[in-house]
Amino acid sequence: MTTDISYRPIGVIHSPLTAPGAGPPQGVFAPDIEGTVEVFPEFAQGLTDLSGFSHLYLLYHFHLAGDVELLKKPFLDDSPRGIFAIRYFNRPNPIGLSVVRLTGISGSSDNILEVSEMDILDGTPLLDIKPVVPGFDYRDDVKVGWLEGKISPDR
Repeated sequence: MTTDISYRPIGVIHSPLTAPGAGPPQGVFAPDIEGTVEVFPEFAQGLTDLSGFSHLYLLYHFHLAGDVELLKKPFLDDSPRGIFAIRYFNRPNPIGLSVVRLTGISGSSDNILEVSEMDILDGTPLLDIKPVVPGFDYRDDVKVGWLEGKISPDR
C-alpha cells in the first residue's frame, strides 16, 4: 500500500469569501454568491465540451484547515458528530467537494469558469473538476443518518 500520495493543483478558485466560516455551509444555500475557477493554461484543453453542463463538482484542498478534529458539532445539530459523518474542513485529508453552477467560460484560453452557488474560500487550490450527471449521481434510496428530520427531503 502506498502511504505517500501527492497531488498538484490544476487551478485556483477565486471567491468573495475570504475567511473560514464566512460563507454558507453549502453552495445550495448561496445561489447568489459568484466566483471564478481559474484552470491553469496547461490544463485548459481538458475543459473542452464542459460548456454544455449546468453544474460541476469541484474537488479542492482546504488550504486554511486547522488541526484534525475527529468529532465536531455540525451546523445543523448540537451534538458532536464523527468527522466522516459531517462536511467539515478539519479532516485527516483536507479535501473539499462542492457543487457549483456553471454560468460561463471566459479567459484568453477559455480557462476561466464563471460559477455561482459558491461556498469555497478565495485562493483555494483546485484539484479536479467533474460534471454533475443526474443519471449517474442521483439515488432514490438515500438515507441521511443523523440529519433525518433536520433537512427537507429535496435538499
